[in-house]
Amino acid sequence: MRRPVALRLQVALATTAVGAAIGVAVLPMHEASAAAGSATGYATQNGGTTGGAGGQTVRVSTGTGIHTALCTRASSSTPIVIEVQGTINHGNTTKVSGDSCSTAAGVIELKQISNVTIIGVGTGAVFDQLGIHIRESSNIIIRNVTVRNVKKSGSPTSNGGDAIGMESGVRNVWVDHATLEASGGESEGFDGLFDMKDNTQYVTLSYSILRNSGRGGLIGSSESDRSNGYVTFHHNLYENIDSRTPLLRGGIAHVYNNHYVSLHESGINSRAGARAKVENNYFRNSKDVLGTFYTSEAGYWQVAGNVFDNVTWSSPGSDNNPAGPDPQSNTTVSIPYAYSLDAAGCVPDVVRQTAGANTGLRESNGSCSPQTPAPTPTTPTPGPTSPTPGPTSPTPGPTSPTPTPTSQPDGPNLSIGAGSDGSSKASGTSYGNVRDGSLSTYWSPAGATGDISIKWGSATTVSRVVVREPSGTQGGIGSWQLVNHGSGAVLASGSGAGAITFPATSLTKITFRITSSGGSPKVAEFETYAG
Repeated sequence: MRRPVALRLQVALATTAVGAAIGVAVLPMHEASAAAGSATGYATQNGGTTGGAGGQTVRVSTGTGIHTALCTRASSSTPIVIEVQGTINHGNTTKVSGDSCSTAAGVIELKQISNVTIIGVGTGAVFDQLGIHIRESSNIIIRNVTVRNVKKSGSPTSNGGDAIGMESGVRNVWVDHATLEASGGESEGFDGLFDMKDNTQYVTLSYSILRNSGRGGLIGSSESDRSNGYVTFHHNLYENIDSRTPLLRGGIAHVYNNHYVSLHESGINSRAGARAKVENNYFRNSKDVLGTFYTSEAGYWQVAGNVFDNVTWSSPGSDNNPAGPDPQSNTTVSIPYAYSLDAAGCVPDVVRQTAGANTGLRESNGSCSPQTPAPTPTTPTPGPTSPTPGPTSPTPGPTSPTPTPTSQPDGPNLSIGAGSDGSSKASGTSYGNVRDGSLSTYWSPAGATGDISIKWGSATTVSRVVVREPSGTQGGIGSWQLVNHGSGAVLASGSGAGAITFPATSLTKITFRITSSGGSPKVAEFETYAG
């Protein structure tokens, strides 16, 4: 349902045209710089989010320079860190062609690529009326940038009106210390500030400012688009927003230590089966900050430690189910990663000192005390320092899987949306738990050995598997075989959970066979990748 827009800001935009010079500088080792800190939240799952770490560092001052840096890599997955200084706008952002990119004019296009970091440096990076579009991509980091006044109607238009938008099989994105802002709502030509749709998963938005917009952002473009999720929002400021902070359609979100000020119509809108863990946030001078709104398809929430300061609540109705005035949990959400909570009472002050671009990438240490990170030196090289993702041990014999894989496999986890079955399972466990993206749920065989399988309706090419155990149970899996179920061929064998690579194989069902264990083995995730 389209909602009226409450914001009517009178903002005069002054756009300075900048020449379309490419402006790419490859930094020598002593001159390159990199930001301290690493991904948090759900972006740490599914193999983690490292962006362009280990790759070449370049500095650019135009949108064309960003595209050129992407297009001159050895491949679409070659790691790269792109440092941005200056104003990026329509006048300096053109399409660049190359085998390692797929770009377009008038938008920063991160399409069909992986292993990229974009970070503002020096006097800052401002994307003026120009959005950042992430599509069919993985392992992307965006830090310390401002994106403002991106329009979907009027002139100029960019990225469908989203400041940062993700769609179509996107995996593992970390956006940190960003400032995303508009100058009104849909009637003024703007859309969302931070949108995810069409199978986007494992995303974290941290220490960022979202303000002066009709719409904060969404997960899922419609009630039927429920393939998105595993998103963390923490230490962000939402200010002067009409609604969608965020809007959740299906999926799981973790929302903690955010400061919400002047939400005019609604806030966290969990609907269409979505589940949100909402803890230690501070809501002030706002309306209907949590609930299911504008639909009869219910969503759910778990609440703890939040502060509601001058929050008003509407009456329940057929299409509205506000959580207040006394919000209570109606579900539980297990979080698979470690995190530190600031007390809700100090959230406004902590967020004021840390959130947004050009704040020194300051973070909280969980004790209401903002910290300035020490700089981390880089060691950029003329090319990639790690091998291109793909089969690295194509031997038919035993493999030695990495116990805790840290590199992001190339492409999406093919187990998401697939089927699963196996041998007899232990009480209280499920085959489907190995493909739900959560390390808090798992399958366990009825005995010390057993089979768990991922299956597809048509032939699927797989060359890498990652087997993950639930937190605190590592080491339970002993020896194993990885089997092409259709042919019975053993693709790999070894011991212990972790990453397994083997020659690319087309199959419809792959089985992880535990042949020995140290008790009751558990498989939290059985991830499969094409590369």
